[in-house]
Parts: sequence; structure tokens; C-alpha cells
Amino acid sequence: MDRITILETKERILAEQNADGNKLRGELTDRRVFFVNVMASPGAGKTTLLVRTIRALTEQGYRVGVMEADVDSAVDAETVRRETQARVIQLHTGGSCHMDADMTARGIDRFGIEDLDVLFLENVGNLVCPAEFDVGAHLKVMLLSVPEGDDKPLKYPLMFEVSDILLINKIDTAPVFDFDFAACEERARKRNPEMEIHRLSALTGDGFDSWVAALTDRIRAFQAETAHQ
Repeated sequence: MDRITILETKERILAEQNADGNKLRGELTDRRVFFVNVMASPGAGKTTLLVRTIRALTEQGYRVGVMEADVDSAVDAETVRRETQARVIQLHTGGSCHMDADMTARGIDRFGIEDLDVLFLENVGNLVCPAEFDVGAHLKVMLLSVPEGDDKPLKYPLMFEVSDILLINKIDTAPVFDFDFAACEERARKRNPEMEIHRLSALTGDGFDSWVAALTDRIRAFQAETAHQ
């Protein structure tokens, strides 16, 4: 009997996605726009984090834009527009649980980034699909909230492996929840020894200066690197 041919379609699709992501990242680098992909579960505090972060960057003179990705509605885009000076576009994924490089590129083309220094993507809320797709970002930020529990690095390892920065949010709720910060950070670093970790509350602002400093350091390094291109 002839052997059955097996085609690993997922590997092929992801390889194509990575190529598209690299291409988009190169185009954004040429245009000197620093692109940040923010990923988290629903309710982790992505929009609240973005609002406070955008305010801090705007005070430093950065021109910021935001692409809000969701299955439906424009709730988050309306919040960002109301609370900040940033330009915002809402992207509907048509039921998809993630953004990919092609979807992101089409959103950027529609949005226009000629007058931006920093571009944020608030990805669709979950810890599985967004981790698998390279959207062309220069920086991948993962947000984990205290109420979600300290075991998430064990349950969703890929998200921790691909993210550059882990923000542990809602530290103001720690007295209410059984969250072991040391255990969570140890588990995260086993998945990604290079991961940078910050504890903060996007709501109260506690610990926020450390995150903003880390972000602006990366923006400045990017701008310095691309200044003579």
C-alpha cells in the first residue's frame, strides 16, 4: 500500500505569516515608526494600560497612533479616543481570534502613519492565537492581570515565550487574590529567560513609571538606530 502523504499545513501557514511579519517590520523600520503589539486576555486591562501609556508618551512629545482589534464593536477605540490625544482606528477581524501581518498591513494602509512616531496594536483578547502570528511589531508586550492567577505561564507557554515584556497588572487587587508574584515570574522566565517583567496597576498608576521608562528607552534606541537610514 502506498504511504499516505501528510502535509503540515499549519507549519507552512505560520512560515508564510512570519515572512509577512518580517516584511512589514522592515517597512515600518524604514518609515521610522516603532510598532508595539499588546496582547492579553479579555479584561486584563489592555485599554486602561494604553490610555495611561499614551498620555505619558504624549507628554514627552511622541506622536502616537492606536489600532484597536476586536471581533466586533468599537468600545475600546471610543475609550482611547475620548481619553487621549492619539489617533485611533477600529479593526474588526470578522470573527478571527487574532490579527496577522496581512490584516495589520491593510489596517496601517487605511490608517496612515506618516505623522506617527509610535503605533500600538491592541490585539484580540486571548492568550492563544495572538501568540502564533507575527504582526510585524518591534516589541511584543504581554499583559497578565492578578485576578487571572499566577499559573498562566504553565497553561499558555507560547505567549510567554514570544513576548519581550511581561506586565503584571492590577497589583492593587493582590490583597484579594491568591497570586504568587515570585512563582509567576519564575515560571515566566523558565519559558523566556530574557523576558523583562514589570509589576504595575494601570488603574492607580502604581509601578507605571518603570514600564514607561522601559518603553521610552526602546523607542529612543529605535529612533537612534534608524536616524541615518
